[in-house]
Amino acid sequence: MSVDQDTGEQLSVDVPCLGVLRRREPLARHTSWRVGGAAERFYQPQDCDDLANFLAQLAPDEPLFWLGLGSNLLVRDGGIRGTVICTSGMLGRITQPAVDSLRVEAGVPCAKVARRSVAAGLSGAEFLAGIPGTMGGALAMNAGAFGGETWELVQAVETIDRRSRRKWRDATDFNIAYRKVQAPAGEWFLAAELRLQVGDGTAGAARVRDLLNRRSMSQPTGIPSGGSVFRNPPGDFAGRLIEASGLKGRRVGGASVAEKHANFIVNDGQATAADIESLIGQVISLVEQRQGIRLEPEIHIVGEPSRSDGDG
Repeated sequence: MSVDQDTGEQLSVDVPCLGVLRRREPLARHTSWRVGGAAERFYQPQDCDDLANFLAQLAPDEPLFWLGLGSNLLVRDGGIRGTVICTSGMLGRITQPAVDSLRVEAGVPCAKVARRSVAAGLSGAEFLAGIPGTMGGALAMNAGAFGGETWELVQAVETIDRRSRRKWRDATDFNIAYRKVQAPAGEWFLAAELRLQVGDGTAGAARVRDLLNRRSMSQPTGIPSGGSVFRNPPGDFAGRLIEASGLKGRRVGGASVAEKHANFIVNDGQATAADIESLIGQVISLVEQRQGIRLEPEIHIVGEPSRSDGDG
């Protein structure tokens, strides 16, 4: 029987594992908004082989949710049922299989991929410095920044299913669109092979510094947020529409539309997930009323609402 690493308590999932398995892990510790209820079970695998072993022993109907750095994600206050698999800090290897490519595991922060690419004298991945998540999350949503998108770089990906079968798939096996990726059902990303260009590492490093400076100048940093909240509609920008609707600074509880960039909602330290979700709904409604455009969330809202019985 597996044992909680913090309490020594036996866990309800009877799975021998090498990683860290906890029960009732507060997900506010693992999301960039710093809100969210607990995961029923929370697992950080030691490596890909350990993850495969763990998955193979779970019940076939065990709900699974995959988590990286927790950006672009709102976990409701009632938490997540089933098992959360956290790749951040664990599936973190980067290798260079060819002169013009990198193999990146799902738990590697995108900013680290940008730095590693320029250190290897490769270009094309600098924009990843502006994405506040992991490679796994970037693959799942085709994350982008500064005019670049993740899947523009992808040559192949390694996936795993709940029966622990691992496959390398060509990028053409996936339907890719703006902030959307249609993947084979029941498979999750373990790693990606990125095709880059041999370039000038010094120039690439300068571009990464410039992009990070532009990000800090235009977006709220140093305060909890979930990243860009809404997708840009065709031919326009969500932030412009929100600002034009007079919504900068609008507040629900501890959550407010950022003054620095209207497509961000920030947590003053007292917000709940319910505050943030309510504010998202208000922004959608008011922008549609005032601008005639219905914004679509870019962030993913998951989990259960808060429950009055106190176990959420």
